[in-house]
Amino acid sequence: MEKEQETIFLDALEKNQEKLFRICSIYSKDEEDAKDLFQEVLVHIWRSMNTFKDNSSIGTWMFRIALNVCLRSKSKQTKNQKRFIRLDSMTISNLGSAENNEEVNEKLNSLRKCVKKLDEADKAIVALYLEEVAYREISSILGLSENHIAVKVKRIKSKLLNCINKTL
Repeated sequence: MEKEQETIFLDALEKNQEKLFRICSIYSKDEEDAKDLFQEVLVHIWRSMNTFKDNSSIGTWMFRIALNVCLRSKSKQTKNQKRFIRLDSMTISNLGSAENNEEVNEKLNSLRKCVKKLDEADKAIVALYLEEVAYREISSILGLSENHIAVKVKRIKSKLLNCINKTL
């Protein structure tokens, strides 16, 4: 049974790892934090493999776990920030010198900053939406109706557009 779970885990991870990492990135301050959070998500998924009941797709189940771990981690960070002063590390990247590349990166950075400003519920919705998860799956993961998700997505898009326009 353990070998079968390992195969299912590895197959599902191969299909969903990039999406899971991007979700972790939304809840992280930098790439190193995202990597740590991603590892924590994988540990939780692996430990929970025996609870997967096949009521939804394994990807949906993994997203639910990832969001729960990310939200718990965010809560712990908020509590710890009251006790410690965090020194943010500098990230240096070699993006090339093409102006078009700089413009695209500027827009992406602006979008990331705006997404990080959203409340936790909206962040969860936009993270899944940006991963092209269907409204039905998002509603299943978050326990909200499909209609509610559609309304929230429309409002979030408006918030993000306003935020991006202010920052550019």
